[in-house]
Amino acid sequence: MMFSIVNKIKGAALIVGAAFLLPVSLHAASCCGGGSAASLVLPKFGKAMLDVSMDVEQYHGYWDSKGVWRADPPNSSLNQYRLNVGGAYRLADRWQISAMIPYVFNQNKYTGISSNTNGLGDAAVSVWYEAFDNIMCVWDVQSWQDLKPAIYWGATLTIPTGISPYDAVNNNFDITGRGFYRLDGSVLLDKTVYPWNATLGYTYGVHLERPVNREYGNYVQPYRKKMGDRSTATISMGYTHFTQLMQSITYTLAYAQLDEQKAVISGVTDATSGLKKRSLSGTVAWASDDRDWIIKGTVNHALRYNQWGRNFPTTNVFTMGVSHVFR
Repeated sequence: MMFSIVNKIKGAALIVGAAFLLPVSLHAASCCGGGSAASLVLPKFGKAMLDVSMDVEQYHGYWDSKGVWRADPPNSSLNQYRLNVGGAYRLADRWQISAMIPYVFNQNKYTGISSNTNGLGDAAVSVWYEAFDNIMCVWDVQSWQDLKPAIYWGATLTIPTGISPYDAVNNNFDITGRGFYRLDGSVLLDKTVYPWNATLGYTYGVHLERPVNREYGNYVQPYRKKMGDRSTATISMGYTHFTQLMQSITYTLAYAQLDEQKAVISGVTDATSGLKKRSLSGTVAWASDDRDWIIKGTVNHALRYNQWGRNFPTTNVFTMGVSHVFR
């Protein structure tokens, strides 16, 4: 039973970072840099962008299959560190493409087992369409048109470049990815009336079915598996302060909810699967006066309450990153 719990904790690890990446990226995109952060969405008139960040994820208990929060065994220490490297490039006036790949370091101590492993995580490639021609940030509302949000439509392909439970892993703690391709469709809305900004986002993802013939290093009777469809909803509010040198500092609070339906194994629903997680995050982002450099820090916290998650670890994620925009 204890190993089953660890499997779910480590198998879900990379979801956390991906699920809450989008809520803090929009303001920078529509307002030419700065804002809440500048993840992998280009500013409106930027030509390209490079982004490097580091996640420190600390695990503190988990929600079981009934949504009840439970603590880890005494003297447990579960940590994951991710170095994320990505970039974005503008294909046309309204089109852009981006890619991101993490390198994962696992450092764990659980029920007397210690492990330190590392390897690539799952990569992601995205295409975004901007459904607007001009910057949508305004300083004053003079007509209803000033209230129009910036709208983005996106598609993301997650590529299983990480080490999954279905590879030749030595133990549960070797896992750095989920082992499935997934295609996400996203819609993102961002509106800024200085000094305030708000974003809404919704993503729906479909995993592709795959054959399986081993689990955690042991060969099993071959079967086909399809992870459940996944949805992520986000909402954030932010406030921007401008210095005398016109550098900006933006403070953002965000709420996100991730839901994943039950998996299907050879046509039969796996009643023990399915995921859910709710979390809160806060971000501080500094941008240079030309909005070409952005430094951001984020704290993501999962509240340890019953029914705030299911089959998922409760974690604190600390992220520091820097982005550079090429005009």
